[in-house]
Amino acid sequence: MSGPLRKPEDLTPRVHTLSNGVRVVCDPIPGFQTVALSVVAGRGARFEDPARSGWSHLLEHMVFKGAGGRSAKDIVEVIEAEGGHINAATGYERTSFQVRALKGGLDLGSAVIADLVQRPAMDAGDLVREKQVVGQEIAEAADTPDDFVFDLAQSAAFEGQALGRPILGAPSTIGTATPEALEAWRAALYAPEALVISAAGAVDEDELLRLAERDFGAARGTAAPGPEPTAFTGAVRTVAKRLEQANVVLLLPAVGVKDPDYFALRLLAEILGGGMASRLFQEAREKRGLAYAIDAYSETYADVGVLGVFAGCDAKDAAELAQVTIDELKGLTDLVGEAELSRAKAQLKGAMFMGRESALARAEQAAGQVLVFGRTLDPDAVAEEVDAVTARQLADLTARILAPRKAAVAILGPKAALPAAERFQAALTA
Repeated sequence: MSGPLRKPEDLTPRVHTLSNGVRVVCDPIPGFQTVALSVVAGRGARFEDPARSGWSHLLEHMVFKGAGGRSAKDIVEVIEAEGGHINAATGYERTSFQVRALKGGLDLGSAVIADLVQRPAMDAGDLVREKQVVGQEIAEAADTPDDFVFDLAQSAAFEGQALGRPILGAPSTIGTATPEALEAWRAALYAPEALVISAAGAVDEDELLRLAERDFGAARGTAAPGPEPTAFTGAVRTVAKRLEQANVVLLLPAVGVKDPDYFALRLLAEILGGGMASRLFQEAREKRGLAYAIDAYSETYADVGVLGVFAGCDAKDAAELAQVTIDELKGLTDLVGEAELSRAKAQLKGAMFMGRESALARAEQAAGQVLVFGRTLDPDAVAEEVDAVTARQLADLTARILAPRKAAVAILGPKAALPAAERFQAALTA
């Protein structure tokens, strides 16, 4: 005989706060046989000063070299022996440690991540070797055109600021890190007031709270200060390289995640170049054959954001592609039709709800929402916000994005493609 059905309100993620400031989110999903645990620190590369550029990413590597008495091999083997997986990621505004496990694996996952975050070994020999590994990662990114061109664009958009520096840092800055200095950075980066423990799937709330108190209740440390306000500067970065295609990234100043126009920005990117029915795909690829790959997207941070376009094209077509991009953008200052807007809303909501079918995505999403808003957001309420965006709001936002007449342009590829940067800037200011 099955047990009583849970009421819808019982399935809403609940947020708790430990006495030291660590926040805990529990999101049970009926029928799941696995659990996802994310321990997310609301600190990342954006909080680094120039001398510590890349330290957050280096630290993420170092904690896996040994923690809580376990060796690097032990950390992985103990999780995988129970059918689980462990991973981590460093971004500009947060650092995340993740465990996927079978039902019942929460205890071990929590204990291992707690050791990584609070009790890494920081062995000097390991640090020397890991600097070499990260150095190779930096070199690999520089050798990968569709990685390097985004770093170029980011540096052009936020020149001289933390958001303009690569998350990986540079050999010169990671080379200065010592075990003692990196340990001090760990205490600031993973301080309890910046931590969110988020679990989704086969999770029991009472067990999660007990484990959170056991593993993180004694965490101490003072969080790294908030980042300096960031401004979109705009600049041009071009690098001539013997490649088959030109890699082009165009960025314009947009809004941050807390801005009332956040969902309008997401919809604007969808209409501009979010899918095969989008304006850029139809005009640049289908009608003119200028690019095999072309995509528009939005990237948002706490206080700023960008509207971006990426394309891979023949060098001789780069200038025309730049002109088409601006033409399509300026066309969005006119009201979009109801059918086009409705399609974009359906695509955005579809992506949002499909993403929630992954326990790990839900755990990460909930942690991010708590870090930004202090609470989780109801998916149905978010969908209503998407539906409430009007054609006028989109047109006004487009005008707002174009008004500064600033852009960050990055082009990597054959020399013949580089003049496209001037074409884009001229079209923007015309």
